[in-house]
Amino acid sequence: MEAYSVFKDLAIIIIFAKFFGILARKLKAPQVVGEIVAGLLIGPSVLGLVQQTDFLSGMAEVGVVLLMFSAGLETDLKELMKTGPVAFLIACAGVFVPLIGGTLLYMGFYGAAPWGSEKFYTAVFIGVIMTATSVSITVESLREMGKLKGKVGTTILSAAIIDDVIGIIVLTFVVGFKSPDSNPGKVVLSTVLFFAIALVIGYVLFRIFQGFDERYPHTRRIPIISLALCFFFAYAAEHFFGIADITGAYVAGIILCSIRDSSYIEEKMEISSYMIFGPVFFASIGLKTNIDSVDGNILLFSLGFVLVALIAKIIGCGLMAKLCRFSFQDSLKIGVGMMTRGEVALIVAQKGLSVGLLSPVYFTSVILLIIVSSISTPIVLKMLYARDGQTE
Repeated sequence: MEAYSVFKDLAIIIIFAKFFGILARKLKAPQVVGEIVAGLLIGPSVLGLVQQTDFLSGMAEVGVVLLMFSAGLETDLKELMKTGPVAFLIACAGVFVPLIGGTLLYMGFYGAAPWGSEKFYTAVFIGVIMTATSVSITVESLREMGKLKGKVGTTILSAAIIDDVIGIIVLTFVVGFKSPDSNPGKVVLSTVLFFAIALVIGYVLFRIFQGFDERYPHTRRIPIISLALCFFFAYAAEHFFGIADITGAYVAGIILCSIRDSSYIEEKMEISSYMIFGPVFFASIGLKTNIDSVDGNILLFSLGFVLVALIAKIIGCGLMAKLCRFSFQDSLKIGVGMMTRGEVALIVAQKGLSVGLLSPVYFTSVILLIIVSSISTPIVLKMLYARDGQTE
């Protein structure tokens, strides 16, 4: 293939991704859904305009690292500390119940798997995909209703942030255990060691960046050095600890989320991510989705996947909220508010594909979950608030 043909591929991806992204937004669906559909349309399964290449895979990997870095930058540590204990318990339940539900769903369809087998890790990974929460749709719905700053809205927001952190840690363990030469003790030690070292080095780097930020506020050198830090942490996580690169990028974002210019860094990262790396990543999901091998069994599994993923969040988060002395109605709102899935679920699924834990055909299930949860969550939330007529 000619080297310059990558420019044709990029031009097609960007045009189609942006057009379908805008179309999805007009239809009140997340923009990423449109970008995934664009990738599916231009990929080998439909029009065949673009083929997956090593270059596009590399660009997609940069895109996912930037997305996780931005997610870390958006984390509000003060808000986390304020609603900490209750949000933490809700988040833990919101990870545990879907994790078990997804694992049992896979085994129910494809048979029980012995501990440590390839099939067992695939089953667990299906559960890991279900753990991720994306509250961008929920936040927008609560903001429209004037409920975002209330007790329920704050709890949902905080629990979702903690939920993603726990989900990334679970992902780290599962990917580590999947390695043929790994043993449980080594995986646990590597993971604990990474976070311990990241905590110490992170605090030192935070102080350095804080001083640098005060001396050179709002200058472009700060986001440039921050980007270098993101890439280094992504590399170090994989190379030295055998941990997912996205975990390293997320930790780098957490380190910098409390400096004064964190929003400025995020703004600059958003330019690269929005313009090229984000569309390439989400379109690559569509390019890799193999709909040719989708049969009745996969469609049935996808329906079960969506139902279990939605119900498990309501049960896990809602039940824990009730135990934390929320009213039944508010507990239900919290459970429904945590149903939405988005970028993190795709990122986790992409990681599973790259390490051999997931087949491309299951991306159909993940995409369907994102679409259904994004449409149903705002509708159900509005119905719940309209029914009780309460104001926070």
